[in-house]
Amino acid sequence: MSNKDAVQPYAALLSRPLDKVTHDLESFARLLAKWQAVQNLVSRETLTDVWTRHFADSLQLLRYLEGTDREFLDLGSGGGFPALPLAIASKGTERHFTLIEPTARKVSFLRTVARELDLNVTVIGRRSDQVDSRETPVPDVITSRALAALPQLCAWMAPFFGVQTRAILHKGREHVDEIREADALWEHDVLIARSDTDPSGVILTLRNLCRKPVS
Repeated sequence: MSNKDAVQPYAALLSRPLDKVTHDLESFARLLAKWQAVQNLVSRETLTDVWTRHFADSLQLLRYLEGTDREFLDLGSGGGFPALPLAIASKGTERHFTLIEPTARKVSFLRTVARELDLNVTVIGRRSDQVDSRETPVPDVITSRALAALPQLCAWMAPFFGVQTRAILHKGREHVDEIREADALWEHDVLIARSDTDPSGVILTLRNLCRKPVS
């Protein structure tokens, strides 16, 4: 699959022509390969298939965004997925992405990509549970990929949830068990959709998240 072919399914959802978005993703890929040598940003075995495993996997979230979405919050950003491909796909719009990542070298990488590609991105170099929700705009969308099981993720997301906030999350084959475990502690509405890129994966959309009262 060519680089452009990986992005093509989402062409109608991009803010700019496909060629321009692909060009920026190619620049991102080069930076990722360069920094991977000194900081483990992604699994080494996925570097040979970065366009499907990371870029297309991130861009599929474009299908779930709404026209009024402006503020995005990404928890445990790591190598920048899914937030940076979404920021690249949204370049030139009013969408703003806040990335929370505690590892200093990863923070430097994220800021370098944001600066070199002129992205509307803010990077906070702390753990999500160390960030006061008043420091960040109330998000329309919270994203996170491969950070934690859903019950723990709910605990980290809840302080940032506003009335209109929803979380759009990558989850794997264990999602049924994770939802059941989260249901014991959290009220939420959830929609489940199959992943475009992972046969055993899903995309969860959560709304109305709040902790259940203690009985």
